[in-house]
Amino acid sequence: MSLRRPAFLLTCILAGLGLLATAWAALPAGGAGLAILLLLLPLLPWVSLAAAQSAIGLVILLAARDPPGAVLPAARLPVPPGGRGRVAIAMCLRNEAMAAPLAALGRLMDGLPREGFDLWLLSDTREEPFLAHEDAAFRAFHAGRWDGARIFLRRRAQGGGFKAGNVMAFLDSEGGTYESVVILDADSEMSAEAVLRLTGILAAAPRIALVQQLIVGRPVAVPFPRLFQFGMRAGMRAWATGQGWWQGPQGPFWGHNAAFRVAPFRAHARLEEGMLSHDQLEAIALHQAGWEVWCLPEERGSMEGNPPALPEFLRRDARWAEGNMQYLALLRRPGLSGMARWQLLQAILLFLCAPLWAACFLLAVLLAALGALDGVTGGALALAMGCWWLAMHAPKLAGYAQVLAQGREAARYGGRARFAAGALAEILFATLLAPVSVMSKTRVLLRLAGGAKGGWAPQNREGRGVGWAD
Repeated sequence: MSLRRPAFLLTCILAGLGLLATAWAALPAGGAGLAILLLLLPLLPWVSLAAAQSAIGLVILLAARDPPGAVLPAARLPVPPGGRGRVAIAMCLRNEAMAAPLAALGRLMDGLPREGFDLWLLSDTREEPFLAHEDAAFRAFHAGRWDGARIFLRRRAQGGGFKAGNVMAFLDSEGGTYESVVILDADSEMSAEAVLRLTGILAAAPRIALVQQLIVGRPVAVPFPRLFQFGMRAGMRAWATGQGWWQGPQGPFWGHNAAFRVAPFRAHARLEEGMLSHDQLEAIALHQAGWEVWCLPEERGSMEGNPPALPEFLRRDARWAEGNMQYLALLRRPGLSGMARWQLLQAILLFLCAPLWAACFLLAVLLAALGALDGVTGGALALAMGCWWLAMHAPKLAGYAQVLAQGREAARYGGRARFAAGALAEILFATLLAPVSVMSKTRVLLRLAGGAKGGWAPQNREGRGVGWAD
């Protein structure tokens, strides 16, 4: 790992300097160009990160025989006999429709060994009619299973700490008797092979406290999530591979579809009340305590549901934005490592870039209306916009390039031509979605700056139509 981070930093710097050079060449001299450039500068860390990380990820995906193993060597280690110990499969619930989660859990438990794996439903549900529905669904599921003795429902009496509090309350009671936990959200689905792979890594590498698997969208026919998931799947593959290569044992946690070792998690990942976005803080706490957190960039057997329509998508972004903005206060906390501060800053920039893009666009429109951009040449502007667009969308473009370059991958999508058509459709979709997303995030951040609070409301996961009111 000693040379990877300097190499990655150098790649980021070169990408950033190239982007700055194209912007400098395109913008007019004087105050108008300088004003736009000053708005572009804070965007450079995120855009350069996306370009560099994706380029490295693409090289690994194309050149390595086993890309996940090249990123996480422990994935290649044999599992010691009896090394997994007792494992809890834990799914967090709150006001959920139960049919899909229970069906997914049934498939998972059917594929796992009969000994050593228990299933826990960790419920924060208290409101009717969800409470009665959850109890009835669990009773029917439990009664219809041959392995009901290893299936449990746990409901908290008090609901502090949101999901992180729910998990920690479990670890402080029944969960403390397990060696490791595989954590799932209500829309998660993992295969038995994936669970055995994650828990096997923990068993083979005693210094790893948490291993996060790559996640792709569950199959769906509704156009909005299907298009979104197409781009996300391609982008996350290159992004996670590049990120895993340079971050190594100080990797991310995305809150679900991961396995963690109970003892270090319980000892070090306890959060203060009121933190909406818990996962990155838990990963950092483990890093700081000397434990390893790795990302396994392998998508097989690890899925999640995505918002079924644009309103739910924007509400999810709003909740994530509120949680990530809480990290601003933590940046000043003494004792954090440089990597910890960078990971917090990266999570903040994921949303803080939106108002910067909005301000940059509005300023450019104003300056153009005033004639301050009349000296801009079309060729230089096209080059600058093209380079910045390529850098911003580098994760999914790298994923698309990988599939088109590898015939075996393209065949899974019906061939290169069909895949390319899908990629073009997703790019058009993302182009239309981007300004809506930017303005929505900007509005959310302005409301948060004014003291508004959104909290953690239950989510609609069911497909639906979108009416004119939406």
